Amino acid sequence: MRVLNVQLRDFRTYSRAEAHLGEGLTVVHGPNGVGKSNLLEALYFGCTGRSPRTRNERELVRFGAPATRVVVGLADGPGPATHELSVGFEPGQPKRMSSDGAPVERLLDVATRPLLSVFVPDRLELLKGAPSVRRSHLDQFVAAVWPARGDDRLEYSRVLAQRNALLGGIRAGRATRATIATWDRQLARQAMLLREHRAAAVTLLADPFSERARELGLPGTASLDYRPRSRASGEDEFVAELQARLAGDLERGFSTHGPHRDELAVLRDGRELRLYGSQGEQRLTLLALLLAERAVLARERRRTPLMLLDDVMSELDSERRELLARELTSGGQSVIATTDLAHVPGADGAGVTRLRVAPGAILQEALAA
Repeated sequence: MRVLNVQLRDFRTYSRAEAHLGEGLTVVHGPNGVGKSNLLEALYFGCTGRSPRTRNERELVRFGAPATRVVVGLADGPGPATHELSVGFEPGQPKRMSSDGAPVERLLDVATRPLLSVFVPDRLELLKGAPSVRRSHLDQFVAAVWPARGDDRLEYSRVLAQRNALLGGIRAGRATRATIATWDRQLARQAMLLREHRAAAVTLLADPFSERARELGLPGTASLDYRPRSRASGEDEFVAELQARLAGDLERGFSTHGPHRDELAVLRDGRELRLYGSQGEQRLTLLALLLAERAVLARERRRTPLMLLDDVMSELDSERRELLARELTSGGQSVIATTDLAHVPGADGAGVTRLRVAPGAILQEALAA
């Protein structure tokens, strides 16, 4: 599935705009502050229904406009668009999302939605932020590689919420412990599945991640370490762990043990990069992780994610730029935003689409041959 075009209405700095993407590399260029990042954000928003930059979606609506709308045209082969995704948002109202004109609750569940991978400065939170950020990212990757397994994460969340509600009820004197064993057993079943899925995903990523980190020039050896909270080898042992912590859980009113407390550590020579890595090293590490995920998805799903990269080339030397450009042009679609075309090797070559961004406008310079 590839993206043919994106239409924006009252999105950020754009009143009305449209951009057509090439089949391979698309380079978005222009001075700082003209809307390059906004275009990449709109592509992500139109394909997922959410922003990679902010949780306050009011910021997406152009100043003075009542609402915003993004429409993405897709094709699953050569020729004109065969599918369309649409997201409309008006502050104070539920988002309106549709696939081929039919309303949907979540674009992430749409089978024709393209996979995406995004590198923006704000995404360093994936390395520097709380464990919950990395858990969520890992679970999203699991669902991308094995779509059916995404339901196991949702089921774990449902059972966890039920157990927490019961703990809160017992703590407040509104419920008894009569059914706690039932919820412990259900939570154990889902916890074992979730832990297994996460461990399998990290195993798939380990070698590609280390290899790309090395190629991008990250000093030392980069690695991933999945650290589950539970050491149980099966459901019975997990239930025993829950029971051993029941008194503490009742005191707090929520479950303190399980995959919702796991950690994914990103390491360089055995030390956590979020603590011991410089800003530049963290950027290289994030890029290596996203490239590794892209390679795994291309191999396992035969689907290469659309990669959105915002101002990544300026942080790399010429050798790393060449390496990244070769990686991105080896298959699939990519969109790179830059202030300087000279930073993108091959940007003026055949087969590359160039978009020049001016304030509030997107100008097509070259279409892929």
